[in-house]
Amino acid sequence: MGLLDFLLSLLSGGSKTQCPSCGAAGARKASDGTIRCPSPSCPYFDAGLLSAKDRPTRLVTEGNYQPANPVTIRYKNFQGIDRSFSAEKDSLVRKRNHVVARVAPTGRRIALSRDRIQNLEEVESAFPQQVAAGQPWPTPRERQVLGYHKKHGSTSPLFEKIRAKYPNW
Repeated sequence: MGLLDFLLSLLSGGSKTQCPSCGAAGARKASDGTIRCPSPSCPYFDAGLLSAKDRPTRLVTEGNYQPANPVTIRYKNFQGIDRSFSAEKDSLVRKRNHVVARVAPTGRRIALSRDRIQNLEEVESAFPQQVAAGQPWPTPRERQVLGYHKKHGSTSPLFEKIRAKYPNW
Protein backbone atom coordinates (compact mmCIF):
# COMPACT_ATOMS: atom_id res chain seq x y z
CA MET A 1 0.00 0.00 0.00
CA GLY A 2 2.93 2.35 0.52
CA LEU A 3 3.66 2.73 -3.20
CA LEU A 4 -0.04 3.24 -4.02
CA ASP A 5 -0.41 5.91 -1.31
CA PHE A 6 2.69 7.68 -2.60
CA LEU A 7 1.38 7.71 -6.19
CA LEU A 8 -2.06 8.93 -5.11
CA SER A 9 -0.50 11.73 -3.08
CA LEU A 10 1.53 12.83 -6.10
CA LEU A 11 -1.57 12.88 -8.32
CA SER A 12 -3.72 14.72 -5.75
CA GLY A 13 -1.16 17.48 -5.20
CA GLY A 14 0.33 16.44 -1.87
CA SER A 15 -0.24 14.26 1.13
CA LYS A 16 -2.96 14.83 3.72
CA THR A 17 -1.49 15.87 7.02
CA GLN A 18 -2.37 17.88 10.10
CA CYS A 19 -1.96 21.62 9.80
CA PRO A 20 1.09 22.79 11.81
CA SER A 21 -0.63 26.07 12.66
CA CYS A 22 -4.13 25.04 13.78
CA GLY A 23 -3.94 21.22 13.89
CA ALA A 24 -6.89 20.69 11.54
CA ALA A 25 -7.05 17.33 9.78
CA GLY A 26 -7.19 17.34 6.01
CA ALA A 27 -4.36 19.80 5.40
CA ARG A 28 -2.21 19.13 2.36
CA LYS A 29 1.42 19.71 1.70
CA ALA A 30 1.84 20.96 -1.84
CA SER A 31 4.74 19.93 -4.07
CA ASP A 32 6.42 23.29 -3.46
CA GLY A 33 6.37 22.63 0.32
CA THR A 34 3.56 25.04 1.28
CA ILE A 35 0.80 23.91 3.61
CA ARG A 36 -2.85 24.28 2.55
CA CYS A 37 -5.43 24.02 5.31
CA PRO A 38 -9.26 23.56 5.03
CA SER A 39 -9.93 25.62 8.18
CA PRO A 40 -11.13 29.19 7.36
CA SER A 41 -9.56 30.60 10.53
CA CYS A 42 -6.08 29.34 9.65
CA PRO A 43 -3.41 31.50 7.96
CA TYR A 44 -2.73 28.60 5.55
CA PHE A 45 -6.41 28.44 4.49
CA ASP A 46 -7.19 27.23 0.96
CA ALA A 47 -10.85 27.48 -0.18
CA GLY A 48 -10.27 24.71 -2.74
CA LEU A 49 -10.14 22.12 0.05
CA LEU A 50 -13.64 22.90 1.35
CA SER A 51 -16.56 20.64 0.47
CA ALA A 52 -19.38 22.12 -1.64
CA LYS A 53 -21.65 22.43 1.42
CA ASP A 54 -19.03 24.36 3.44
CA ARG A 55 -18.02 26.79 0.72
CA PRO A 56 -19.17 30.38 1.11
CA THR A 57 -21.85 31.56 -1.30
CA ARG A 58 -20.83 33.29 -4.50
CA LEU A 59 -24.13 35.10 -4.83
CA VAL A 60 -24.08 38.85 -5.08
CA THR A 61 -25.41 40.05 -1.77
CA GLU A 62 -24.82 43.76 -2.18
CA GLY A 63 -27.31 46.35 -3.29
CA ASN A 64 -29.72 48.93 -1.99
CA TYR A 65 -33.09 47.59 -3.16
CA GLN A 66 -35.77 47.61 -0.47
CA PRO A 67 -39.23 46.15 -1.25
CA ALA A 68 -42.14 48.52 -0.62
CA ASN A 69 -44.49 45.63 0.31
CA PRO A 70 -42.15 42.89 1.56
CA VAL A 71 -43.02 39.20 1.79
CA THR A 72 -40.62 36.85 3.55
CA ILE A 73 -39.92 33.60 1.72
CA ARG A 74 -38.27 30.80 3.70
CA TYR A 75 -36.47 28.45 1.30
CA LYS A 76 -34.32 25.32 1.60
CA ASN A 77 -31.97 25.00 -1.37
CA PHE A 78 -30.75 21.79 -3.01
CA GLN A 79 -27.76 21.63 -0.64
CA GLY A 80 -30.07 21.66 2.39
CA ILE A 81 -29.14 25.21 3.40
CA ASP A 82 -32.01 27.32 4.75
CA ARG A 83 -32.28 30.76 3.17
CA SER A 84 -34.65 33.63 3.78
CA PHE A 85 -35.57 36.12 1.07
CA SER A 86 -37.39 39.43 1.33
CA ALA A 87 -39.41 39.79 -1.89
CA GLU A 88 -41.64 42.48 -3.36
CA LYS A 89 -45.29 41.41 -3.00
CA ASP A 90 -46.33 42.90 -6.36
CA SER A 91 -43.52 41.09 -8.22
CA LEU A 92 -44.62 37.55 -7.27
CA VAL A 93 -45.48 35.43 -10.32
CA ARG A 94 -46.08 31.72 -10.62
CA LYS A 95 -44.33 30.01 -13.54
CA ARG A 96 -45.24 26.32 -13.63
CA ASN A 97 -43.65 24.81 -10.49
CA HIS A 98 -41.69 27.94 -9.58
CA VAL A 99 -42.33 31.27 -7.93
CA VAL A 100 -40.50 34.18 -9.55
CA ALA A 101 -39.93 37.22 -7.35
CA ARG A 102 -37.82 40.36 -7.14
CA VAL A 103 -35.72 40.10 -3.96
CA ALA A 104 -33.64 42.36 -1.73
CA PRO A 105 -30.88 43.54 -1.59
CA THR A 106 -30.03 43.25 -5.31
CA GLY A 107 -33.48 43.75 -6.82
CA ARG A 108 -32.92 40.81 -9.19
CA ARG A 109 -35.65 38.37 -10.11
CA ILE A 110 -35.04 34.83 -8.91
CA ALA A 111 -36.98 31.61 -9.48
CA LEU A 112 -37.68 29.45 -6.43
CA SER A 113 -39.03 25.91 -6.63
CA ARG A 114 -42.44 25.64 -4.94
CA ASP A 115 -41.40 22.24 -3.52
CA ARG A 116 -38.65 23.85 -1.44
CA ILE A 117 -40.50 26.91 -0.15
CA GLN A 118 -41.12 26.34 3.56
CA ASN A 119 -44.00 28.86 3.92
CA LEU A 120 -45.73 28.23 0.57
CA GLU A 121 -49.28 28.97 1.79
CA GLU A 122 -48.23 32.38 3.08
CA VAL A 123 -46.42 33.20 -0.18
CA GLU A 124 -49.32 32.08 -2.39
CA SER A 125 -51.77 34.15 -0.38
CA ALA A 126 -49.61 37.22 -1.14
CA PHE A 127 -49.95 36.82 -4.93
CA PRO A 128 -51.68 39.76 -6.63
CA GLN A 129 -55.31 38.91 -7.41
CA GLN A 130 -56.11 39.04 -11.13
CA VAL A 131 -59.88 38.82 -10.69
CA ALA A 132 -61.97 40.59 -8.06
CA ALA A 133 -63.80 38.47 -5.49
CA GLY A 134 -67.06 37.12 -6.87
CA GLN A 135 -66.19 38.08 -10.47
CA PRO A 136 -66.14 35.28 -13.07
CA TRP A 137 -62.83 34.38 -14.72
CA PRO A 138 -62.27 35.46 -18.34
CA THR A 139 -63.27 33.05 -21.07
CA PRO A 140 -60.51 31.30 -23.04
CA ARG A 141 -61.01 33.74 -25.93
CA GLU A 142 -60.74 36.75 -23.58
CA ARG A 143 -57.59 35.28 -22.01
CA GLN A 144 -56.12 34.80 -25.49
CA VAL A 145 -56.75 38.46 -26.43
CA LEU A 146 -55.41 39.72 -23.08
CA GLY A 147 -52.29 37.57 -23.35
CA TYR A 148 -51.58 38.52 -26.96
CA HIS A 149 -51.79 42.27 -26.43
CA LYS A 150 -49.89 42.12 -23.15
CA LYS A 151 -47.09 40.14 -24.81
CA HIS A 152 -46.83 42.42 -27.85
CA GLY A 153 -47.54 45.70 -26.07
CA SER A 154 -50.31 46.50 -28.54
CA THR A 155 -53.96 47.39 -28.18
CA SER A 156 -57.30 47.02 -29.95
CA PRO A 157 -60.93 47.99 -29.23
CA LEU A 158 -61.69 44.42 -28.11
CA PHE A 159 -58.65 44.41 -25.84
CA GLU A 160 -59.68 47.72 -24.26
CA LYS A 161 -63.20 46.39 -23.66
CA ILE A 162 -61.89 43.21 -22.01
CA ARG A 163 -59.24 45.15 -20.07
CA ALA A 164 -61.95 47.40 -18.59
CA LYS A 165 -63.67 44.22 -17.37
CA TYR A 166 -60.43 42.71 -15.91
CA PRO A 167 -58.11 45.63 -14.98
CA ASN A 168 -55.65 43.53 -12.94
CA TRP A 169 -55.05 40.85 -15.59
